[in-house]
Amino acid sequence: MNQKLYLLIALFAFITNSTTAQNNNAIFPSPQKINYSEGKTSSDTPYLLQGNFKLQPNSLVVLNELFNTKSANKALPIIITSLKSTDKNLNVSGAYTLKVTPQSIQISVSDHRGAFYALQTLKQLKKDNNFPLVDITDYPVVLSRGSVEGFYGNPWSHQDRISQFKFYGSLKLNTYIYGPKDDPYHSSPNWRKPYPEKDANQIKELVKEAKNNEIDFTWAIHPGLDIKWNKTDSLAILNKFELMYDLGVRSFAVFFDDISGEGTKAEKQAQLLNYLQSQFVEKKKDVLPLIMCPTEYNKSWSNPKPDTYLDILGDKLHPSIHVMWTGDRVIDDVSASDLDWINKRIKRKAYIWWNFPVSDYVRDHLLMGAAYGLDTTIKNDLSGFVSNPMERAEASKVALFSVALYSWNLISYEPMSAWHEAAKYVMPEATAAFQLFNEHNSDLGPNGHGYRRVESVIIKPTIDSFLAAYKNGNYSTELASKIKTEFENIIPVSEEIRSKSQNKNLITEIEPWLIQFNLLGKVGVETMSFLEARQAGNKALAWDSYLKMEALLENIQLVDKKYNQNPYQPGVKTGSLVLMPFVKTIFDQAQNYFIPTTGKIEKNSTTALVSNTEKLKNQPLQLNNTSIAISPILEVINLNPQEYLGIHIDKSLKAKEFYFNLESNTLLENSTFETSIDGISWDVLKVEQKKGKGNTKALADDIKYIRFKNNATTIKSFFLKEFKIMVEAENKNTDQAIYFQDYSIATYLELKDKESANIAITLNKQTKTVSVLVNNSNKAFEIFQINKRGKKTPLYKGAENFIVIPAKQLKKATNLEVNTNGNKDFKIYEVIQN
Repeated sequence: MNQKLYLLIALFAFITNSTTAQNNNAIFPSPQKINYSEGKTSSDTPYLLQGNFKLQPNSLVVLNELFNTKSANKALPIIITSLKSTDKNLNVSGAYTLKVTPQSIQISVSDHRGAFYALQTLKQLKKDNNFPLVDITDYPVVLSRGSVEGFYGNPWSHQDRISQFKFYGSLKLNTYIYGPKDDPYHSSPNWRKPYPEKDANQIKELVKEAKNNEIDFTWAIHPGLDIKWNKTDSLAILNKFELMYDLGVRSFAVFFDDISGEGTKAEKQAQLLNYLQSQFVEKKKDVLPLIMCPTEYNKSWSNPKPDTYLDILGDKLHPSIHVMWTGDRVIDDVSASDLDWINKRIKRKAYIWWNFPVSDYVRDHLLMGAAYGLDTTIKNDLSGFVSNPMERAEASKVALFSVALYSWNLISYEPMSAWHEAAKYVMPEATAAFQLFNEHNSDLGPNGHGYRRVESVIIKPTIDSFLAAYKNGNYSTELASKIKTEFENIIPVSEEIRSKSQNKNLITEIEPWLIQFNLLGKVGVETMSFLEARQAGNKALAWDSYLKMEALLENIQLVDKKYNQNPYQPGVKTGSLVLMPFVKTIFDQAQNYFIPTTGKIEKNSTTALVSNTEKLKNQPLQLNNTSIAISPILEVINLNPQEYLGIHIDKSLKAKEFYFNLESNTLLENSTFETSIDGISWDVLKVEQKKGKGNTKALADDIKYIRFKNNATTIKSFFLKEFKIMVEAENKNTDQAIYFQDYSIATYLELKDKESANIAITLNKQTKTVSVLVNNSNKAFEIFQINKRGKKTPLYKGAENFIVIPAKQLKKATNLEVNTNGNKDFKIYEVIQN
């Protein structure tokens, strides 16, 4: 869906409060048909099971939770029968009908899963020990619905998965695919080996818990990184499946994603999968159809020519084997046109692997936004739908709630409504606070896949309107008030979520973002205070607000450098699409308020990614005071002949050291690292490396470019784990004047206890005042004037931060001296003539 169009829809949904909460009897996911009648039936009664369908133990557990089995009231008949219907929709696993009358509850089911789902619906209908009178016909539109734990990073814990399964069962999700990339027994190097006893026992327990919640536990193997196309490895996979079968697994998958080399051959993959089909699936009888993830799992990475990889799979794979698909790109929405394209090539309905809310490529962000961009007309075009979530299992439930609603009943799915209900479902104790937190933690930030999400949709139009007017010299008090209120509302959210939520695992997962969110609210309020003071013409008050903004932004940076320090996208970002850019815009433009526009203007940095391949044009850089790095990429990088990637550093920086990890055994075969002064002439950089990993700690002082180039006539494949240049400032001049006489409040001179600063001044006839901008620790300091004979005369003593000295008091002064008088934290930002 077009982002602008979605923004309008989302905003309308917010304004009209279009949520299913308006119905107190809302059921999730929404049934296909539901009719209410006046009246209700009490649950404060025993029940009497009748009918020809025998419930499984897991359904009996739910039934016993619903009724007061020790009550003295007359037992209510629960009549459960096998569902017989000419409607093909009711002949699928999970289908049921449910009718509540004053005299009985009548349930007809397609199978044990349908019985379990009917009771889950009844559980949601229960309010104040009563059931409404209702008639429901219900069935899933997508037969396989759930999640694939297929992300890079820390796999979910054992307790995470158990919590997920209970969540899935309550929302009628029936699929969980186990495939964490960093499990060495799922992938290389140990996919051939059995799990250690402790891990095996946990998988056995997970399979049991999945069954209790009517979930198909699918175990996936990822052998393609080092597979040998021989009988030995085929038997190794077969034997591993047998071991997993003994642990209770009855559903299996083989992943060939994110690999290169020998493992990518379509004919060999099809041959192996067909072997597993005939020698394992068909012989076991109780095993579900195989699922495979192809190497070309999205359109942008697929060979468009006929009779290539995807067509070979379509022709040669056994027709019962499911083929997974992520969309037009690795990270993408789901569209009918894309499914039409892939289904024709693989000659079957694609099994959607939706890469949302997975965040392994933007690990400094939480993806708590609405699950939109899902086509609601494709029920006949897909064989399954699973979401790849974040490594933060509890936080992922916000998106997975919507996945449950979408995949059960596509036609009724409304993303904004589902998103609101998800907040209530996941955090009923602090729903409003949680919803506000989610509202400002939705976007991914710049990333190599170019996938973005709307964020802060309520306040964004107000901020846009305010900034448009502000840049034209107009100030809207009304709009400013609305923006300030939004920031004020943010401040208490973190503590409210912490103190009220019963889901402590969720709080642990999002704690760094809760800290950052509180700081965002505070810096936002201070930003608006700065604007109010500026509008009133009170420079002293505006400067105080500026200093508070600066301190809060520094705290935000400290949180960013302290928490979530993963090696890929370290840090903690919140409100990064709308709110933080707004704060930084005002903060950066404060320069123009305090400093005359005739001052020096700093040039923008030219540090940038350099590459001539379309695939990498959106890949962001990671910058700090000491290094510049290309943000790591999880998938295989394929450089065509003469393509390159690298970094250009700004002229103000000096390259000191270079570190790389491109993880390839043949990295430097017909390929080179190169350096350049001007980006035109290139020299080969000699490096020591092993398996694509190495460094050089002696770079020439004038180097401004470093790149890796494929000089071969064939594609060069590797993984981009690290590409980093260590840098330092080109000019280390420590003259005091460069800090506070550079026409910039972004720089300052920091004075230690009892230090002083001597400032040369030359007044002109137009000078009316001299302003001294400092930051002190609320302890009195002194300013003296010094004439050309060296005589020192006191000018100011106090604890203000913005000191204005009339020019007439400085007619004979050649210098000012600022004496800290014991201030421990004292900074001089600028001395300005007005």
